[in-house]
Amino acid sequence: MKNRPEATWVCFLSAEEKCPFYVEQAMNTNTSPVVVTASIYALLVLIWATTPLAIVWSVQEIHPMWVLIIRYFGASVIALCVLKLMRDPLPFDHTSMKSYLAGSLNLIGAQLFIYLAANYLTSGLMALIFGFSPLIAGLIGHVILRTQKLIALQWTGMAIAIAGLSFVFADSADSKVNPWGVVLMFISMLSYISSIFWVKQINAPLKPMSQATGSLLVSSAGSLLLIPFIWSHFPTQMPSSQAMIGFVFTMIMSSIVAMLCYFWLIRRLNASTVSLSNVMTPIIALILGATLNNEHISMNAFIGIAVVMFGIVMYFWKEWREQYFAKR
Repeated sequence: MKNRPEATWVCFLSAEEKCPFYVEQAMNTNTSPVVVTASIYALLVLIWATTPLAIVWSVQEIHPMWVLIIRYFGASVIALCVLKLMRDPLPFDHTSMKSYLAGSLNLIGAQLFIYLAANYLTSGLMALIFGFSPLIAGLIGHVILRTQKLIALQWTGMAIAIAGLSFVFADSADSKVNPWGVVLMFISMLSYISSIFWVKQINAPLKPMSQATGSLLVSSAGSLLLIPFIWSHFPTQMPSSQAMIGFVFTMIMSSIVAMLCYFWLIRRLNASTVSLSNVMTPIIALILGATLNNEHISMNAFIGIAVVMFGIVMYFWKEWREQYFAKR
């Protein structure tokens, strides 16, 4: 895919980004492709924005690690069924296995710390902090890997976004920002970004659904190592309907559907258009958290969040401007 930034918010990356989500087969001739694309884009943003809230709900009554283990095993079964329906292969050669391991760093690595952070942060702030992942990835690409060149406007956007986030942290007494939660979220981001670069470096000739399924299987196997440490917290009763909704949502929508939507869109839209979701997702997540979970955000924290969003917009402005003039 040309002009795709290293920092795009993504579940998995592979050498051949051929979308496994065959929506076009279900499109009738009377349906506008623009409407279909816009609908799938909206669905993807909504899933990403809702996932932090779903995680917060799912861990309210059950130990976060048990929720994570059950989620991965359930998602693995679903992914295997989808893979069979699509008749995509699941190779187990050395390169493929290495790529699955790299992809699992985004799951058992990044998600593990997100679930732990859910005990310390509101869902809106979790989404806000994770919205920094494209900026951090761009910084790594520029400073360490030398694969991306940042201009002054992007550096300024980063500085403004960090200043806004610092303002939110300074207001922690009212906005319930726990330092441990922040640390856990940044570890999660680093795991997520490392997974992206590692998968790209391996460059295995895998289809996206094969990559996703293999990584889910490796993550499921890896999660078994957690059982001896959390056996005493084994669930003994059914959780509430709210917790079940959160659990099922993360297992099906966040683990499977979001990935399929992403690869469908990345084939049809400019990468900078897809990256716009990094601005939209935290805002929607904050609204959902306040509306559905009674999460309180003080006025000072709200101002800081607005500054963060402005900084992220500045970071992506160059790509959006280039895309606009390219169309003209």
